[in-house]
Amino acid sequence: MNYRHAYHAGNFADVLKHTVLLALIEALQAKSTPFAFVDTHAGSGCYALDSAEAGKTGEYKDGIARLLFPDLHQGNANAGTLPPLLRRWLDAILRLPGNEHGLKLYPGSPLQVANAMRDTDSAQLCELHPEEATRLKELFHHDHRVHVHHRNGYEALKALLPPKEKRGLVLIDPPYEAQESEYRVIEQSIKAALERWPTGVYAVWYPIKLRSQVQPFHRWLQRCGARRVLRAELLVHPDDSPLRLNGSGMVILNAPWKLDDALRDSLRAMAPLLSQERPAQWRLDWLVEESAS
Repeated sequence: MNYRHAYHAGNFADVLKHTVLLALIEALQAKSTPFAFVDTHAGSGCYALDSAEAGKTGEYKDGIARLLFPDLHQGNANAGTLPPLLRRWLDAILRLPGNEHGLKLYPGSPLQVANAMRDTDSAQLCELHPEEATRLKELFHHDHRVHVHHRNGYEALKALLPPKEKRGLVLIDPPYEAQESEYRVIEQSIKAALERWPTGVYAVWYPIKLRSQVQPFHRWLQRCGARRVLRAELLVHPDDSPLRLNGSGMVILNAPWKLDDALRDSLRAMAPLLSQERPAQWRLDWLVEESAS
């Protein structure tokens, strides 16, 4: 396994992914009953931005740092006040122990969710890479709500779904080392998961290099059987080159009610802040929308 998220933590793709993730957690917390969170590719949980890996790429400087310090980036000085969802997300990261005097650590999805969970909620975290799984276990060894599994996350869904809480969220965020064939694995996993737990919420992150690589997956989602499928995307480069990450997206199956309304202002605000050589583009639309009847 060559991919390690430490090189990419806090980049523009993380900004999109984790803003959507917070909106999902807040939607689940609108009800008092407990929920379960399942992460199929959890990583190590937290990343030092002064590490050799982060320093080698510096991707966080064109990601979360642009939201925290917009005046340092030409053209972003008049970005204005951030929408409440983005502000809550940033504030939660800055409250992380170690970030008291500035941005030093970037929490991955498991830690961001754990910090937002209530005492009655639970998390099942799957990670196949042995070193990452060890770090993940160390990070959460005192948290009774969090259970770490050193195993293939796709295979683990068969055992973990449906959760005892009967409501919750599955995050599928693979490294896409298999590139286009990864989508076929995701499709098979979602199909089986929906059969076991048709009411669960499923969020899938995906990279955008060539648009043609993503389109078959989107067409599959339109006939997968989920009642609602929301798509959120952010592009900082045109989607016409396989040589770099041009953008990323999230699709949410069985999306909570009014999730699109919760996200719209944040996507609109982050686009100018994360623009690079040309204005960033964003998209928020429904691939499947439940009929009013």
